[in-house]
Amino acid sequence: MAEKPFKGTIKLDVRDSVPDWEPFTPTRAPAGAPNILFVLYDDTGQAAWSPFGGRINMPTMQKLADRGLTYSQWHTCALCSPTRSTCLTGRNHHLNGMASVTELALGFAGHSGRIPDECATVGHILQEGGWSTFWVGKNHNVAETDCAPGASRKLWPLAKGFDRFYGFIGGETNQWYPDLYEDNHSIDQPYTPEEGYHLSKDLADHALQMIKDQKASNPSKPWYMWFCPGANHAPHHAPQEYIDKYKGKFDDGYEAYREWVLPRMIEKGIVPKGTQLTPINPMPPQVASPGDHVRPWNTLNADEKKLFSKLAEVYAGMSEYADAQVGRIIEYLEESGQLDNTLVIYAADNGASGEGSPNGTVNENKLFNSYPDEMSENLKLIDKLGSADTYEHYPTGWAVGFSTPYKMFKRYSEYAGGTCDPLVISWPKGIKARGEVRNQYHHSVDIVPTILDVCGLEMPKVYRGVEQYPLSGVSMRYTFDAKPDAPTQKRRQYYEMNGTRGIWVDGWKAASLHSPCPSDQGHFDKDEWELYHVDVDRSESKNLAKEHPEKLEELIKAWFEEADTNKVLPLDDRNVTAVLTEFRPTEEPPRERYIYYPGTSSIPESAAVNVRGRSYKILADVEIIDPNCSGVIFAHGSRFGGHALFIKDKKLQYVYNFLGIKPEQKFVSQELKPGKYTLGMEFIREGMGKNHESVGKTNLYVNDKVVASGPMRAQVGKFTLDGDGLCIGYDSADAVSQEYKSPGRFTGGKILVVGVTTEKEQYLNLERMAAAMFALD
Repeated sequence: MAEKPFKGTIKLDVRDSVPDWEPFTPTRAPAGAPNILFVLYDDTGQAAWSPFGGRINMPTMQKLADRGLTYSQWHTCALCSPTRSTCLTGRNHHLNGMASVTELALGFAGHSGRIPDECATVGHILQEGGWSTFWVGKNHNVAETDCAPGASRKLWPLAKGFDRFYGFIGGETNQWYPDLYEDNHSIDQPYTPEEGYHLSKDLADHALQMIKDQKASNPSKPWYMWFCPGANHAPHHAPQEYIDKYKGKFDDGYEAYREWVLPRMIEKGIVPKGTQLTPINPMPPQVASPGDHVRPWNTLNADEKKLFSKLAEVYAGMSEYADAQVGRIIEYLEESGQLDNTLVIYAADNGASGEGSPNGTVNENKLFNSYPDEMSENLKLIDKLGSADTYEHYPTGWAVGFSTPYKMFKRYSEYAGGTCDPLVISWPKGIKARGEVRNQYHHSVDIVPTILDVCGLEMPKVYRGVEQYPLSGVSMRYTFDAKPDAPTQKRRQYYEMNGTRGIWVDGWKAASLHSPCPSDQGHFDKDEWELYHVDVDRSESKNLAKEHPEKLEELIKAWFEEADTNKVLPLDDRNVTAVLTEFRPTEEPPRERYIYYPGTSSIPESAAVNVRGRSYKILADVEIIDPNCSGVIFAHGSRFGGHALFIKDKKLQYVYNFLGIKPEQKFVSQELKPGKYTLGMEFIREGMGKNHESVGKTNLYVNDKVVASGPMRAQVGKFTLDGDGLCIGYDSADAVSQEYKSPGRFTGGKILVVGVTTEKEQYLNLERMAAAMFALD
């Protein structure tokens, strides 16, 4: 049957048929709006870098300082997640739920590790204002339990106002074998260290690509880029040629460094004439944390001095190498004519880190397991420092040296050593001054108000239907045209970090004597408060509490007012292991049995089965097809701590790498012929070692037979803070065992399923269940 011909009129213009039709009008930034490049380093005291008088050469930062302004009294929260949250939202860190790093989150509002909807980000406002928004490098503002392939992405950069993200989500990562994410998914690193890979270079490559791509398609649109290299956080990793630049530069020791750098800081106008050095161990014995003690240089033996100097050389090389990568971005902006109207903010997020212990370490993971370092172990690796063979951190002495002239370092929020950080701002089109110092007192919470002020934008009172917390900071734009010593427009700023407390009000500072986690001190009501007039005593060297008790009481009262307003209480200073091993709610409730399949992305430790401090079993249903079948069946961790089940040389092997300490604990079967197997192991925890590690017995199984057995010790803390997740059929990033190289993919057979259980049920019962699954296959 033929179709009837269509009769009628076809309306070709959709506007004719939709009476209320309106064209889409994109939001455009104001004409002449600036680009913004915000470079934020980690773990760097003010006295480290050359623009502030330090010994670490930072040519890119110096170039920007010569074209702009250097800030002498810019402060942070004393720890990374909190500071970064203030730079993201413009609210104080407790309002952001970031009382500490995300890994130490608790259930209280100010400690949740989750930025609430009441804190819209600078990315949100700029994105809706017409800017392209990019985030490259470190994040560390995603709740630990959300760092998983199937977890919510509500707190990830793309949901926080950023068009693109490339970098790592957690607090730190291996610079040679990083845990990488692009936008909302994990990816493999693009090439290997043997092929020239280093994270800082990779981040700069992607930053440049994002800017070039944006200008290719939307050349009239301004952009905002938050560039956060892994430097200078541990592990300290750098190309050898950059480490070699500093050979012998730190042989005089950290106390001599302090004596050398202070006059240079005074000469540059960073601190005023008459500023005094403070003691290297300023905390009274009843308060001081042993892990933060500084060993006087003259008490070290020759080997220790050699090791400590080399650790500082690596740190310096890492810092300058990252600066060179920032330099590539600056050079491109200059070549493409964008630099003149780009507001560049170059800073660090907290003071130098004292997390390396009094002796330094070649494996920082020992700290997170509360396991003591062995000097003899560190000395063995002195010629490999900075390479992929180490996960190093310098000793506390260098944290004090690089935080000259102030007291203490990262984590100590009551003193400037933890909070007073480098900041340089350059904007040729918007700042007339060149090479000048600004002495106004400011804080990381003031960065967002400054950016919004420069861009002509405001933080809304209601955003996406949610009433917003007011901005906690003030704009620093007035300093662009102010005199160096013009009065600050900031009135007060509180501090709190892991139990440490302080407050600045109109040039006066109150500091509560307390050591941060892992102090386990408590007794907050008994803390002694000190008083400093920091307008004239920048290094906080003279306690005026007895001379001005009324001023001290005024500041203590102000601290509690701020604590109430900003959701600071309660306070917590328990040790790292206690907090890290505390249960945290997840989208998936914890269970005793976990089933994993091949072909999936690595699973972060926060979402993977927790075998720490308990007995556990691993079972894998495997079919060997090729007689030369080999590769990883199960792996979790890295060469610095982890365990793996794999086939090599036709034999089943289980390796538990305890904190990277050699020799690896290894259990090996006889040769396996082609066929179907249930392969596995069980660790039977029998007790606790002298350093609280688990000790017990391990059995290696082929089907229902024990083929190897022996004693074993296991970690009670995490394998890593970030990355090196649980993998099936391969090992991501850095290999757990020296017996194979990553990715060590399983070939010549088939992995059906891998189960990991902490159940009390016997291994043999579980093996029978696994065999039944094979029968159904």
